[in-house]
Amino acid sequence: MTALKVTPEQEKAVKALGFLRNRGTDNFNGRIITVNGKITAAQQKCIAEAAEKFGNGTVLFTTRLTVEIPGIPYDKIEEFRAYIAQAGLETGGTGSKVRPIVACKATTCQYGLIDGFALAEEIHERFYNGYGAVKLPHKFKIGVGGCPNNCIKPDLNDLGIIGQLEPIFDEDLCMGCKKCAVVDVCPVDAAKVVDGVLNLDQELCNNCGRCIGKCHFDAIEEGKPGYKITIGGRWGKKVKRGIALNKFFADKEEVFTTIEKMLLIYREQGLTGERLADTIARIGFDEIEAQLFSDEILARKQEILDAKLHLAGGATC
Repeated sequence: MTALKVTPEQEKAVKALGFLRNRGTDNFNGRIITVNGKITAAQQKCIAEAAEKFGNGTVLFTTRLTVEIPGIPYDKIEEFRAYIAQAGLETGGTGSKVRPIVACKATTCQYGLIDGFALAEEIHERFYNGYGAVKLPHKFKIGVGGCPNNCIKPDLNDLGIIGQLEPIFDEDLCMGCKKCAVVDVCPVDAAKVVDGVLNLDQELCNNCGRCIGKCHFDAIEEGKPGYKITIGGRWGKKVKRGIALNKFFADKEEVFTTIEKMLLIYREQGLTGERLADTIARIGFDEIEAQLFSDEILARKQEILDAKLHLAGGATC
């Protein structure tokens, strides 16, 4: 086999820029960030042209809604980056930091309860870009799901956000119908007529909003929009579902604040190489949740960001 020209140091340097080496060659896959899987027609054209000009003419799509162009020679990487930058595109998405955000098509889906694309774009700007230089113990993945159908599996991300629409039930308007339209439409059997009155089991209700407007006597005409947040999810060799925080988040800004608190806690208290799920298991969910519901961690934000932490790798999973 011909000796490879690219050194380990060079390989590590370009990996930080989003270029992964094709084993046994001096060629790389260039990972393009799409901002939650949405690109313009002009950007698509640029990607296709770049694949032919610098790569092997093919385009790959990743599970985190990024685009990879394989077959880029090492000495063409900077030229490739400059070429796609003309269309407002950049490479990245690797390393122990916030990874590209994944969002479902909640904005156009009939079940979508939130503007998933808009929320994910704000998270991308605030935390993928804003925290782009912040080293974490391990990668940190964020998923945005538009409703409890969980199509992008938010609770298998380090932090998941799920759109909610909490039904507002006016018991005075309930007629206790033997054939209740709300019971019929509830997909999780949370609605039942008990002793002549509709009962919504809060342990079962997932706030999908499907029951709103279905009562013939207007007992559930409105819903309270909001978000559920899960933490500590993980896909891979050691699968772990995230745990939902014990709070209904009605304010989008509070969602952003919670994400930032989680990142600061993870950076400060996570061990290098440790996924968030293991940090939570080691410290305890109740303790992590108490910190998330307090503002103490934000008071030390700059101190935590300035600390010399996680300078060496060593992933444990």
